[in-house]
Amino acid sequence: MAAQPLDLTLELAPKARFDLVELRSHFPDEHQAMAAYSHCLYWSSHTTAGFLDRSLTTRLSAQHIPTYLDAFRTLFPEGAGYEHDRMERREDLSAAQREIEPRNADSHLAFIASGLRPCVTYPNKPGEPVYFVDLDGVVDSVPRRRLTRLIGFHHEQVIGTTRIEVPVSSHPIDSVNLKDPRLGVTEQLAEFVQKSGVGKGRLRIVLDPAERHSALTVNEYETLLMTHDLAEVLRNPLSFFMEKYRHAMANPRALPAKTLGYAKYDFIRVLNSSMDLMGLRGSLVEKLVAKSLGVPAARFFRMRRSVSLLVSEREDGSTGMIEGTYQSPILVQWQRAPRATRVLHVTLTQIS
Repeated sequence: MAAQPLDLTLELAPKARFDLVELRSHFPDEHQAMAAYSHCLYWSSHTTAGFLDRSLTTRLSAQHIPTYLDAFRTLFPEGAGYEHDRMERREDLSAAQREIEPRNADSHLAFIASGLRPCVTYPNKPGEPVYFVDLDGVVDSVPRRRLTRLIGFHHEQVIGTTRIEVPVSSHPIDSVNLKDPRLGVTEQLAEFVQKSGVGKGRLRIVLDPAERHSALTVNEYETLLMTHDLAEVLRNPLSFFMEKYRHAMANPRALPAKTLGYAKYDFIRVLNSSMDLMGLRGSLVEKLVAKSLGVPAARFFRMRRSVSLLVSEREDGSTGMIEGTYQSPILVQWQRAPRATRVLHVTLTQIS
């Protein structure tokens, strides 16, 4: 009889705000315990820390992963005037929470744009690295508590599929919280899982092939972050980078030449890095800025057309979707949909 999946919870203590941890070498004993399994599922409970898809890490190779992530961290500088970080406007927080809430809109945007995921599967190959990427690991010099799960398994079997239509607005740039109770999507997914009898597996949600100018992500659906900051990024991918250096570019005589030179160097460097790593066409530096400002979000960013959600046993003994406190599946569009809805295809698999 084949062994049941082995499910372990790992805790990490980040060493810096941006922290890249190779999990196989960081947790050798836990991975040794997984040696008998052919595959591993990795899951993060966070919205600013997760995993790159295996296909992307394979293409980038280990030495280029920090460069790839640095491009997005430079595009979204810390403290660049994000609405999400204006605590006086955060009606979702109490006065006490506003005092301690991290100003981390840049980390959320980098997570979304770089294609980071909370749930991925990898073949269990000892020589193949698996990176846990943390974009907001230390706040006010204090490491945040980071949790991830590692599940070893042999087989993944499709149990069922379903189709869901999600109402979208007529606005060309918009984001839809799929956990919004008014949509009923979460209820449909929960019922789908419950009827299947699956004890451990994953839900894979994919946009219909006919859907264009749209993507899926899992993140925090905070109103200012989604309706202001993310919308601004979709309109102008370089808006927050330019905001960071607006004063320097507008008033070059007000700053030492060296400081202005660093700003210009960073600007060119991030554009070149983005072009090289994301397969965008580029030519002269003078033309690069204009081209990049006009690049559609679908090409400039690495947002995905699918997301995976972990299905497992909860603390109360029930089985269903496992989500971090602030995690929500989100549908994003940057051009108006041809219809009043967008179509999602959902596949439920069981791991064993």
